Amino acid sequence: MHKPLWIRNGRVIDPSQNIDEVRDIFVLNGKFAETLPENQRDQCREIDATDKIVAPGLIDIHVHFREPGQTHKETILSGSQAAAAGGFTTVVCMPNTSPPADNPGTIQYILDTIRRDAVVNVLTTGCITAGMEGKHLAPIGSLKRAGVVGITDDGKCVQNNEIMRRAVEYAKMFDLVVMDHCQDENLTESAVMNEGAWSTRLGLKGWPSAAEDVIVSRNIILSTLTGAHIHMQHISSGNAVDILRRAKQRGVRVTAEASPHHIALTDEAVRTYDTNFKMNPPLRTEADRLAIIEGLKDGTIDLIATDHAPHTDYEKDCEFDYAPFGIIGLETSLAVTLGTLYHTGEMSLSDILALMTHKPAAIIQSDRGTLKPGEAGDVTIFDPDEEWTLELDDLKSQSQNSPWLGERLKGRVKMTIVAGRVVYESDP
Repeated sequence: MHKPLWIRNGRVIDPSQNIDEVRDIFVLNGKFAETLPENQRDQCREIDATDKIVAPGLIDIHVHFREPGQTHKETILSGSQAAAAGGFTTVVCMPNTSPPADNPGTIQYILDTIRRDAVVNVLTTGCITAGMEGKHLAPIGSLKRAGVVGITDDGKCVQNNEIMRRAVEYAKMFDLVVMDHCQDENLTESAVMNEGAWSTRLGLKGWPSAAEDVIVSRNIILSTLTGAHIHMQHISSGNAVDILRRAKQRGVRVTAEASPHHIALTDEAVRTYDTNFKMNPPLRTEADRLAIIEGLKDGTIDLIATDHAPHTDYEKDCEFDYAPFGIIGLETSLAVTLGTLYHTGEMSLSDILALMTHKPAAIIQSDRGTLKPGEAGDVTIFDPDEEWTLELDDLKSQSQNSPWLGERLKGRVKMTIVAGRVVYESDP
């Protein structure tokens, strides 16, 4: 067991308890404690958090760690190290591995690798359909028993509405959230960026936001029909935000997430044909970006998730049309989110941290994301005002496909603690 921790003089922000004040935090035997016994105080590690924010460990319910089968891009070890560097203490992996995580055997392999290699809490999802092919349901009950926290065909979207209906009915039976990548593939064939003025100027095939709106609407209808919990991943369309808002007002059991890049960037960033700005769904317009921020502010969108998607430099180093979709995001998520929402005055630190702690935890029915005594001692300490430049040598991820390389960012993780164990220090 690791030494007890005494985190002193930090500004403690815990949205789950409406706490925002300077106080000390104690971790004993891997869990938060009201205080440390006198006989433990001499043995503890004291951490001075003066002028820093002390928050529950950040949670990301949408990452790709590529193991098994694509370990040239990322492994559970390197991905969890990147998560720790980004202040994340719990992450949820998507099942689009090679082979896809559509059966208990593959899930068990992933869980065994997590137990051996991961430096943060890594949870996993299973596929909605066998092989992520959208044709036949995966064994959802068996996946639940194997230990998944949700099902998704992320990276693909189930196009057959009958199959999706049966999937969400089964998921409800097994009390699993269905996470859906909302994309009507008939509307996006060969598309590589947002359909609009910039796609026309650049001569690139456009991807209409309607492709997202159609599936978001489909999922709302199916949730209304079945009562199942459907979670919409990486919302990028302002119209989809409005559709979700009206559904939530009616009490439909749907939730949604936004990614840091969709609240910080627009399709204008693609003007140099830099493939690090190619992602799925694509960067949209300024109107879409502002609508997503408004959705985060009013609760229509429930949380921030990175969609951390590693690719090698040689895969991305090609014509824009042929490059894979996706960027890494764990190590820049907090700084980009703070720069977009906090330093601009859009949201308070407490409201932002709610989007990255207890709210994502609720989606996967986790007790983490809080500093309550007795809960797991997961802590993120950060300086919201420290400026830094993202350099290649800084990255813990095995891949380097970030649009923020060389950019000046504001807000830096200083320390990440998982169950009382320090797993990352920016200034060790």
